Amino acid sequence: MEEFYDAIDLLKGMIARPSISRDESDVADFLQSRWKAAGHVVHRRGNNLWIISEEFDTSKPNLLLNSHIDTVKPVSGWEREPFIPDDSDGENLYGLGSNDAGASVVSLYEAFTLLSRKKQDYNLIFLASAEEEVSGKNGLELALAAIPEISFAVVGEPTGMNPAIAEKGLMVLDCTAHGKAGHAARNEGINAITEAIKDINWFNSYRFPKESELLGPVKMSVTVINAGTQHNVIPDRCDYVVDVRSNEFYSNAELLQIISDSVDSDVKPRSLRLNSSRLDSSHPFVRRALLMGKEAFGSPTLSDQALMPFPSVKIGPGDSSRSHSADEYVKLMEIREAIDLYVRLLDGLVI
Repeated sequence: MEEFYDAIDLLKGMIARPSISRDESDVADFLQSRWKAAGHVVHRRGNNLWIISEEFDTSKPNLLLNSHIDTVKPVSGWEREPFIPDDSDGENLYGLGSNDAGASVVSLYEAFTLLSRKKQDYNLIFLASAEEEVSGKNGLELALAAIPEISFAVVGEPTGMNPAIAEKGLMVLDCTAHGKAGHAARNEGINAITEAIKDINWFNSYRFPKESELLGPVKMSVTVINAGTQHNVIPDRCDYVVDVRSNEFYSNAELLQIISDSVDSDVKPRSLRLNSSRLDSSHPFVRRALLMGKEAFGSPTLSDQALMPFPSVKIGPGDSSRSHSADEYVKLMEIREAIDLYVRLLDGLVI
C-alpha cells in the first residue's frame, strides 16, 4: 500500500523537525514543500496549511479533515531522542508528536488524496493546523476565517479509531476573595483566606443539575491558591484558580453566570471560547462507524473541536494515554488501518 509507506515517511519528517506550539514554522515549511511537490495547491496562513479538493462545487457541502502539527514540549523521562524518529523494532514509530497527533495528520492527508480521486457529494478540505496544544488564536481559528464554510468536520486525535461524539469544554477562572488587613496578634481584620474557603467549599460540593450520559457532570477543580505576605498580617486578598470542565448541556457563558451568582469572590474567565460539543449518534458518519464495529464515546480531553461552530467528530489512530508521555509512539499498523478506515467511513458519505 503505497499510501501507507508515504504516510510513515512523512511522519518521520515531522518528528525530525521540532514543532512546539507557537513555533511550528519548520514543520509547516516541510509539509508545504512536500504537498506542493505532490501536485497540490497548498494554502497557508501563519503555520496553518490547507488543501481543497479539485473541482470545488459551491452547491455541495464542505467536509473538513483536520488535525494539528504542533506538539507539547518533551517531558522528562525520555530514553529515546524525542526528535529522532525510530521504528527499528518494526512495529512502532517512536518520537515526539508521533501519536499526538502526527499519525492523524498523515493518515488524514493520505485519505484526502484517495477520496479526492473519486467524485463525492461534498467538497473535501484537508487542514493541518497549528497551536492546538495551547488553544492559540493563530491556530485553527485563523484558518477557519479563510476557508469555505464547513458543514461537518473529522478531527484527527488518538482515539483508537473509535468516534468521540462528545467532548468536554474548558473554562479557567481567576478568582479573588477579599478581606481586610489586620495584625494577626489582635482580633482585627477580615481574613481573605477564610472568605475564599467558603467559596472553595461551594466549588467542591456544587453539582450542576444537567449531567451527560457521555461526559458526566460538569467538573470544577480548584487548582492554584495564593494569599498572604507574612505570618503576622491578616491577608486582605486571596487569589485562586478554578478549572471548569463543561458538558454539552451548558455553554461556558451559562456556567459563568451561575458561578458568579453563587460565590462572593470576584470571578474572571480567561476565555469563553472552549465550549463542549456533541454529535448526534444518528449522524450518517456515526452510523457508519457503529456498523463497522466501532464504539462511540465521550472524550474528557480538549481538542480543536472546542473551536468549531459546526458538527464534528473526533477520531484518529493511536491511544490518548500515550500523548504527552515519555517515549511517545504510534503503532505502524494503526496508521495503515486508519487510512483504510477513514476512506471507508467517508467514501460516498452524504452529510
